[in-house]
Amino acid sequence: MKPLIGITSSMEIDQSHYAVTNRNVKAIMRAGGMPVMLPYFIEEEDVDQIANQIDGLYATGGYDIDPTLFEEEPHPNLGTIIPARDQSEIAVMNKLLERGKPILGVCRGAQTLNIAAGGDMYQDIYGQINRELLQHSQKAPLYHGSHFVHVQEGSLLHHLTGSAKFRVNSLHHQANRGVSGAFQISGKANDGIVEAVESKIHPFALGLQWHPESMAESGDVASLQIYEGFIAACEK
Repeated sequence: MKPLIGITSSMEIDQSHYAVTNRNVKAIMRAGGMPVMLPYFIEEEDVDQIANQIDGLYATGGYDIDPTLFEEEPHPNLGTIIPARDQSEIAVMNKLLERGKPILGVCRGAQTLNIAAGGDMYQDIYGQINRELLQHSQKAPLYHGSHFVHVQEGSLLHHLTGSAKFRVNSLHHQANRGVSGAFQISGKANDGIVEAVESKIHPFALGLQWHPESMAESGDVASLQIYEGFIAACEK
């Protein structure tokens, strides 16, 4: 039996339909998982049931995150938020963290994972950081690695990729800032922007600021290794 992987879904502001990109579905299937799209859960008993049934959670990219979740007022450059997604995603993440089940978050998913674990984030890196930054919304195809990430030695990310430095793509204006005591920063860009966070106590809870699903599609080795490691953890 392939491990059952819950994939978080996107929604437009009119909340008329759910969506999951084919690249995210393919990334899970390519690595040996059985993907299932998750709607937004309201009732706690539904969150409990889905947390019991899935073997792992794959939190995908999407719109911005409600800053009131980490006790901040909205910045002028804050983009679209879908409160129902924030609440559902964080609730499911907390249940999986309690159960020790694997979580892989990419882009927005890396941010919601950090918020669920008690961390905080920049609502807009260019408006809130007073130093020169890299281009984090690349003007190149998403299969292209546009900047480097430096990986903390001994981290889960280092174990998965076997690399201390590799290239990633970039499509974001928000980013994680502080982490809680249970989490650590395991990857940074050359300008200091946090590119990876992970749990120090959970077997597999990893958040990546980039879009490895787009790079895996073109055969990027590090991206493929990350998905394979995630599915292997879900099989356990």
